[in-house]
Amino acid sequence: MRRGDGRLSHDLLPGEKGPQDACGVFGIFAPGEEVAKLTFFGLYALQHRGQESAGIATSNGEQIVVFKDMGLVSQVFDEGTLRSLTGHIAIGHTRYSTTGSSTWANAQPALGPTAHGTVALGHNGNLTNLPELLELLEERQGEGKLFDFMGGQGSDTAVVTALLANEEFATLAETALELMPRLKGAYSFIFMDETALYAARDPYGVRPLVLGHLPSGGWVVASESAALDIVGAEQMREVEPGEMIIINADGVRSERFAEASPRGCVFEYVYLARPDTSIAGRSVHVARLQMGKTLAREHPVDADLVIPVPESGTPAAVGYAQGSGIPFAQGFTKNAYVGRTFIQPSQTLRQLGIRLKLNPLREVIAGKRLVIVDDSIVRGNTQRAIVAMLRDAGAAEVHVRISSPPVLWPCFYGIDFATREELAAVGHETEQVRLSIGADSLGHLSLEGMIAATNQPAGNLCTACFTGQYPIEPPVDALHLLARQDGQP
Repeated sequence: MRRGDGRLSHDLLPGEKGPQDACGVFGIFAPGEEVAKLTFFGLYALQHRGQESAGIATSNGEQIVVFKDMGLVSQVFDEGTLRSLTGHIAIGHTRYSTTGSSTWANAQPALGPTAHGTVALGHNGNLTNLPELLELLEERQGEGKLFDFMGGQGSDTAVVTALLANEEFATLAETALELMPRLKGAYSFIFMDETALYAARDPYGVRPLVLGHLPSGGWVVASESAALDIVGAEQMREVEPGEMIIINADGVRSERFAEASPRGCVFEYVYLARPDTSIAGRSVHVARLQMGKTLAREHPVDADLVIPVPESGTPAAVGYAQGSGIPFAQGFTKNAYVGRTFIQPSQTLRQLGIRLKLNPLREVIAGKRLVIVDDSIVRGNTQRAIVAMLRDAGAAEVHVRISSPPVLWPCFYGIDFATREELAAVGHETEQVRLSIGADSLGHLSLEGMIAATNQPAGNLCTACFTGQYPIEPPVDALHLLARQDGQP
């Protein structure tokens, strides 16, 4: 898997990549509304889910227009561009690549012809049976005429877009309903033709997808409920696993293409989703607070202050403070304007590393015994730098607390972790990791504590990155790789 630019608290050190979510998707059907602008703001709310590229497609009922480019949502679009994207249907996408390289050709929405018009498609997730789908596509197009996927880059989204061109069916909806059961892996799709908006979620519901209603009567679908909030839409419900929704001038219609077997990604609660989002009826912020409270009970320590690694560690740090009775404090100043940049730091700044984003408040830290709370440890480079920085600022003790279990396995469903041999916890006991990062103590939240904080049945969650128990079979080549990394022949 390719690794791209980091985000939030993990985008701290050159070469240190935290867990990356594949994408954020947004769709709207709203006659009379400025759908391109609403999509822009919806994507703005989903920027944390992908920062490599952004795109919007709109339809006026007769033709689809797409604009996409590399960069953040605010870098890609301006007022003039949004004014040119007219119509009453729109879909939007903000991307982090897990299949297909990070190039303009692989920016989404993907656009392709169908038997009855055009389709534009955005995808959050990762398909695990791409070779089978390529064979299916070659079979349909004829041997030796395999579709040249967006300049040959080969994203799974491009393959699905091409397969939606199937001429056997009378409508795009029928084509999609036939295709969806053939797809394996995690997918939350939002797509459109000239006259309708569609949304589909894989039978396991690995990635979130929600349906909302605008006061004007329009409909919105998005990766997270926070994107509905920003455009003033009321959340109606989640798109169910194995369901496809069709929205057109006749209203909203639901079609079931597979039985639901819910396995929502637990890491959405830990880190990926915005704290102001709700997933499966559970506030992500409240879940993270509870993770911190449980962490305080499972790994107590005698300390003076609890401080978070901003921003992702903040709710759990507040929970740890509440659970332990130790005062909460902000120990870092975060530069809010250091986002994704194409300007690489100089060698001098690279050596300073973490200070590009975080700087310690010495007056708060000096002489104090600190509990520093973060959401996860991947390679450990970030935590090592933070511990060193706190000691340089005069901390008497630094105790690291992590609001998730050790990450031990890669994800094949749309999160890009480090390879297994790069993960800090693989092959190392907690004490070894503690010594590696230089902390006085290290404690991880238990698997049971993390699951309980979500308020979801354990059987309804995917915990593969912590347990190695994959609800959907990984790709064949990945199975061989996992076997080698686990010491098997």
